[in-house]
Amino acid sequence: MERVLIAMSGGIDSSVASMLLLEQGYELVGVTFRTYDSMRESCLKREKGCCSVDSIMEAKHLAEKLGFEHHIVDFRNTFRQCVIRDFVDEYRQGRTPNPCVLCNSHIKWGELLKVADEYGCSFVATGHYARIAERDNHVYLRKAVDIHKDQTYFLWMLTEQNLRRTLFPLGDLTKQQVRDIALAHGFKQLSEKSESQEICFVPDNDYRHFLASEGCVSEAGDFVDSEGKVIGRHSGYVNYTIGQRKGLGVALGYPAFVTHIDAENNRVTLGKRDDLYTCEVPLGRYSFRGREDEPVDAQIRYRSHPSRAMMRNGYLFFDEPVWAVTPGQSAVMYQDELLVGGGLIR
Repeated sequence: MERVLIAMSGGIDSSVASMLLLEQGYELVGVTFRTYDSMRESCLKREKGCCSVDSIMEAKHLAEKLGFEHHIVDFRNTFRQCVIRDFVDEYRQGRTPNPCVLCNSHIKWGELLKVADEYGCSFVATGHYARIAERDNHVYLRKAVDIHKDQTYFLWMLTEQNLRRTLFPLGDLTKQQVRDIALAHGFKQLSEKSESQEICFVPDNDYRHFLASEGCVSEAGDFVDSEGKVIGRHSGYVNYTIGQRKGLGVALGYPAFVTHIDAENNRVTLGKRDDLYTCEVPLGRYSFRGREDEPVDAQIRYRSHPSRAMMRNGYLFFDEPVWAVTPGQSAVMYQDELLVGGGLIR
């Protein structure tokens, strides 16, 4: 019987994943990791494994009910050094990061695979909505059946070696089916559990307050137009992101959007919506395993619709203009539902 390390947050997805793995005959070792502590009441009320003591204990109790061992692992120092530091540094440089991508690569797989080795586990498993497929003797991420829940976008940094030791029990299921399974196993409260879309270490989803608490602040500076003419004052460049329209506090006679952030000079450029369209997207820290002569379907943010493009020399060239390309976010590439590349937008 193969041993599998199942990452458990206390939520419905990882809980149902553990139920399915048990039914498939695996021997499970449950693990819940502490990544961030917040003493704010708002955080303690939320159903997130990283900051809620209740969620950690719910995961432990579920493992006990299902009859497999469970461990709590402290990743807080590594998480701070890797994920939080990068999050703050990216904003300090005028970019808008996606911390989940880095967390998945460095914490949920990088550190978790080490724990799997300690407990003699051949595989790690999570409650992500994703699948794994093989092509030309190589292993790739494949989009989940439930396209509205698909999470492969956040997993693009995983290596082929990571994937060969990974199980995604929920990849062939819809969210409703997952809820039905929890209910069928007698976990009614779990089946009705709500979800949060917030960043786990940012209480109340107030990233500006979090950045300030980490010492990442910027003084008021100039709003400028595309020609560099001063057209108003902003509250500090870290408070803005590309494509932002609300909360600018200026009246220009037309709907204004943030089109560029100059962290070095503390200047934020405003323009019209059409100014945010482009066909050319430069990537950093990119990888590409696709067929170079074939087009890709690329996403420049999690909820964006994939657009046809070609990948060449670290650039994505789109057939049609895409809107509000944001430095720091991930661009992820697919061919026939397989994730074949990704990179950080420069």
